[in-house]
Amino acid sequence: MATFAALEQALEEGAWLHLQVGQAGGSPADRDPLSPAFDWPLAGGVVLASGGSQGGRSLCLQPWTHLDRSAAACGRWLEGIGLSPEGVILLNPLPLHHISGLMPWWRARLWGAQHVPLPPLLMKDPPSLLATCLDLPGWGKKPAVVSLVPTQLKRLLDHPEGMAWLQHLALVWVGGAGLPAPLAERARKLGVRLAPCYGATETAAMVVAQAPDRFLQGELGCGSPLDDVELHLDRDGVLRVRAQRLALARWRDGRLDPLVDADGWWCTGDAASLTTSGDGALSVQIQGRIDGAIHCGGETVFPEQLSQRLLQQAQEEDLPLEAVLLLPMASEEWGQRLVALVRCRDGWIESEGWASVQRSMRLLTSNWLPSEQPIAWHPCAVLEPSAIGKWERGRWQRWLGSR
Repeated sequence: MATFAALEQALEEGAWLHLQVGQAGGSPADRDPLSPAFDWPLAGGVVLASGGSQGGRSLCLQPWTHLDRSAAACGRWLEGIGLSPEGVILLNPLPLHHISGLMPWWRARLWGAQHVPLPPLLMKDPPSLLATCLDLPGWGKKPAVVSLVPTQLKRLLDHPEGMAWLQHLALVWVGGAGLPAPLAERARKLGVRLAPCYGATETAAMVVAQAPDRFLQGELGCGSPLDDVELHLDRDGVLRVRAQRLALARWRDGRLDPLVDADGWWCTGDAASLTTSGDGALSVQIQGRIDGAIHCGGETVFPEQLSQRLLQQAQEEDLPLEAVLLLPMASEEWGQRLVALVRCRDGWIESEGWASVQRSMRLLTSNWLPSEQPIAWHPCAVLEPSAIGKWERGRWQRWLGSR
């Protein structure tokens, strides 16, 4: 509540507010020693962290007007799939210091819609979550929508009340990280109205989204650009975005860097493909971080894609593998090789033995290219992404180094 009050005050004053992890209410950016020291643009906005999973501290400057543009575009997208923005219940289980947690509140404020924060502990208790929502004013009469990260989606799908809760919803945006194909297929079979989406702090949240009907029909990827967004691929296949709501700048390593090039394009750092469907709609598929790629024996390897591939193969073989993170390790011969951190369902390692589990994992990857195959496997019972669905690779590299 302190953060909501601080946001309202900063809005009224036309000030800049720095929202940080674990700091209720945020802090005035122009007096915050952790914020950039420069002449702040007039009219105000928010300073939000971005890019933590890639290493290095980075802050984005997003004016209030850019948040308005983002919310307006999202509202038009909802209208395009038959939902009235002012008539929805916006459920919000994500942290306010992240753009994906800030924007549900901002949208509700702009649209005049109902906003309901969902505490983290409630999200981990599906029976209480379902009971709480059943008691909400308007539940069952108004369409309810929510933004989730894949980790939250999986936890809910693993529980009967979680599945029931998801099936009550008119729309479930899912983003923040790649949506594993097995998880998407589970949701599809249950009729959960997922809308895979793509966005960033730099873009003031979602710039691409898939209509839930298209998802349920089996369409892959994360949909089409919103109506205020332009996309193109550079010659390396990296996605670039142009819109009137890109962050003013990024503060990193003690300097303020412009976000866009001379023509207004922002390089996302994500490899992607753009295809046109039969009805003429542009469809986006995100393939993985270019800056997360490694070079192994002359081959370019994308660990994120391989992690999802391994999870999908494990599900097809009915192996109780719950999480995988592939990390690079220096190799004199190959340049870099992959090692795998894995979290297994409780009891598998104890009943089968780690040697047997490793054999199962190696068998799954035996037909991969040599450059793609992990050279070592490590069990990690605490392996999971952050609360916003991002892998903190630096943290897990340190964990690996301590073994």
